[in-house]
Amino acid sequence: MENKHYYKRINGRKLNRFQEHSIVSYSWGVSFILSIAMLIFSYDIVTRQIESFIASLAFVFLGTGIIQFLISLRVKNEILKFNEIKGSTRKLGYLLLIMGATGNIFSIIAGFTLIRKDRTIEYTISIYSIMTTIAIMVISSLNIFKEYVANNFFIGIIILGLLSLYYIFMMYMVTKHINGKRVDKKLIPLTVPLLGSILIGNFFAFVLGLIIISKYRHKDDEISIEWISVLRRLFRNYMSVIGMFFVVLLISLSICSNMTFDYSLAIDNNYSSLLQTPSLEYPFGTDNYGRCVFTRIVFGARISLVVGIIATMVPIVIGGILGALAGYYGKRTDNTIMRILDILYAVPGILLAIAIIAAFGASTMNLILALSIGAVPMYARTVRATVMSIANQEFVEAARACGARNFTIIFKHIIPNSLAPVIVRATLGIGGVVLSTSSLSYLGLGVEPHIPEWGNILKIGSGYLETKPYLAIFPGLAIILIVLAFNYFGDGLRDALDPKLK
Repeated sequence: MENKHYYKRINGRKLNRFQEHSIVSYSWGVSFILSIAMLIFSYDIVTRQIESFIASLAFVFLGTGIIQFLISLRVKNEILKFNEIKGSTRKLGYLLLIMGATGNIFSIIAGFTLIRKDRTIEYTISIYSIMTTIAIMVISSLNIFKEYVANNFFIGIIILGLLSLYYIFMMYMVTKHINGKRVDKKLIPLTVPLLGSILIGNFFAFVLGLIIISKYRHKDDEISIEWISVLRRLFRNYMSVIGMFFVVLLISLSICSNMTFDYSLAIDNNYSSLLQTPSLEYPFGTDNYGRCVFTRIVFGARISLVVGIIATMVPIVIGGILGALAGYYGKRTDNTIMRILDILYAVPGILLAIAIIAAFGASTMNLILALSIGAVPMYARTVRATVMSIANQEFVEAARACGARNFTIIFKHIIPNSLAPVIVRATLGIGGVVLSTSSLSYLGLGVEPHIPEWGNILKIGSGYLETKPYLAIFPGLAIILIVLAFNYFGDGLRDALDPKLK
């Protein structure tokens, strides 16, 4: 029995060393889930008929899932038997790339990962930059089946297609012209479009550009670039990478939706299309006003992310400054600041938000204000604890000995070295803020009812749980996925920043 557990642990360690196995396994899991979902939605409960096109898509996903499962088994067997993946098996990655035509972007990620044995951080990040634009193109292409598309739809699709080709080109270039920490000078001009990708929310491409520039500036192989090392550790945790990918995808989709989606479909009443079931024209159906739920969820992501990010950044700044002052000066300053914050911390955050909104009215700005105030004590405590452990270290004493003022020491030396735990808490906190935003909107105390926001969409769908359950299922899944994404990303970032796990 002990030998069985021993070999099980050994095999688990072997599989953990090869990320290809977990990524390919994730791809066939997604294919099976999509096939089951398509089978369910191919059946119309009202007419008791099966939509042949959706059912055929379900069997396509089922077939690709079986092939991906067999590839995963082959990869697993070779790892356990030979402690490596053979070249013939790696060539199956091209088959996974082809199966990505079904829309399963995780199959494409698995294909790129399986093809190349020696993967650098640049190669890996370029994969996700490509997948971000391709995923937006796939999601946006569903608008083709509508009666009309946005005025800039085709321009947006062309721009995204050209960017995808450019990112593929950059994937090839980084594999050929980056050797360890040596970067060929010819790559530097090519980073301009990568850095410009921040305008469409593709943070993967933006980070890739920063890595190339940083490595070129630090030409010495002995120099370790700490933030790049953090990225390497982060990308070893596949679930955290998936969470980060989903967050970046939503941010980028929220920006690109201005070109590829028609906002009028999300807000204008269409009484000729009331309560339509899911179809190619309306992938998530329509609500009781004839508005496209799919389009509303896409634009609702923008509201949720904006509120979540701003309502997290505001308490970070205010709470960070108060916590730094309390931790650095101590004594009376510490007691005064922290006792006031303790009073605020004693009030439940959701009740405080409800009270503020009830007093000033329901609006987006009041919602951000309400959620921000309740989070200030949490970030102040985090920064205070970190500052107290840093305030007496050697580099702070050296700054004092050089005559630096307290203001300079706090904001130039102490706060920058206290950001790691704050960043981790912020990534975990954004998911909670998004959940609180949806909850308050569901209660009618958040975003204005006519604005497409996930809580508002869920509130409408809750009235049709027995007859049209999909109206509540899809916005509910969107809320669950974004909260999980931030939580997984935060967990991975915490492990990557932990010096004990280096």
